[in-house]
Amino acid sequence: MPRLIQLLGAIEEQGNLMRAARKLGISYRHAWGMIRDGARALGAPLLVMSRGRGATLSPLGEQLLWAERRVAARLAPIFRNLESELDMEIDRALRDPAMVFRMRVSHGFAVELLRDLLVEDRVPVDLKYCGSMEALAALAAGECEMAGFHTPAGALQAEALPFCGRWLTPGSQTLIVLCSRRQGLMTAAGNPLGLAGLADLARPGLRFVNRQFGSGTRILLDLLLAREGVESAAIAGYETGEFTHSAVAAFIASGMADAGFGVEAAACKFGLEFLPLVSERYFLVCHDDSLASPFVTRVLETLTSHRFRVAAGQIPGTDTTLAGTVLAIGEAFPELAAADAGAPAKAEGRRKPATRTTQ
Repeated sequence: MPRLIQLLGAIEEQGNLMRAARKLGISYRHAWGMIRDGARALGAPLLVMSRGRGATLSPLGEQLLWAERRVAARLAPIFRNLESELDMEIDRALRDPAMVFRMRVSHGFAVELLRDLLVEDRVPVDLKYCGSMEALAALAAGECEMAGFHTPAGALQAEALPFCGRWLTPGSQTLIVLCSRRQGLMTAAGNPLGLAGLADLARPGLRFVNRQFGSGTRILLDLLLAREGVESAAIAGYETGEFTHSAVAAFIASGMADAGFGVEAAACKFGLEFLPLVSERYFLVCHDDSLASPFVTRVLETLTSHRFRVAAGQIPGTDTTLAGTVLAIGEAFPELAAADAGAPAKAEGRRKPATRTTQ
């Protein structure tokens, strides 16, 4: 079945069975046999063949392909976590476990890029994806050396601060800017239902797909709905919970939902319409005493490198201009500045942006 799904994806891309077979490095006869056998097993055709127009996927073929994409989007963080656990076990056998850098982060495209570059550079990193609050709690409990979380910028920051602020300790923790990004409504291409804002989510018959309870994105959506006076109970599907922005986008693209809330990059990845509603900042946070460690130094070097900025520049709706900038907690969150005032000398040393380097 995986090979058949791969062939269906190539046909969708190429619009022709022969070109799809060539792309996969198989013969036309073998490709046609796969399509024929699949249709026989499933009891319905997978392709619609027409003279002069090549091949297009049948309704069943489209459903199979989108089901695979939804599953892949949903399971990607789980597979990444399992991969990290396997790497961790190997590192335990080959080196001191204390030499492995543990990160717990909210999933996102920029942090995924950071992880890939660290692995490419053979930095022993144990990175696992979870919700923002779970990541911050893990840092506070000593279960990791660095956490990744996101919070809205502007007027909503003060309203969101109670959710993350209880885990932040001015004077003993330091923030590192990863990126800023845009979140908003995702709808089918062309916005066929003409959605203009969050109030439209309460329309009768509209199907919504949400992020999981406790995620930073769901908390942000709750705050936005409260501001606009929209009752979440009036939104069909609000109780659902997907663990990534990509999974939400895949649900919409496959026709299983009409709208969702997430980052622009996910909407672009699946060819969706995106209505920006709010900007937010994604931070990495570590304890002050680990700021000068070799691991955090490598993170800073990677974030300020030319290759990170070039690659991150391809992520829609993401700005990494300040990536690698080191901030005191009171600088990023003025509401906590009073608590940070007791350590002016230490804070002063952290308030300078990291030196820009290239690799």
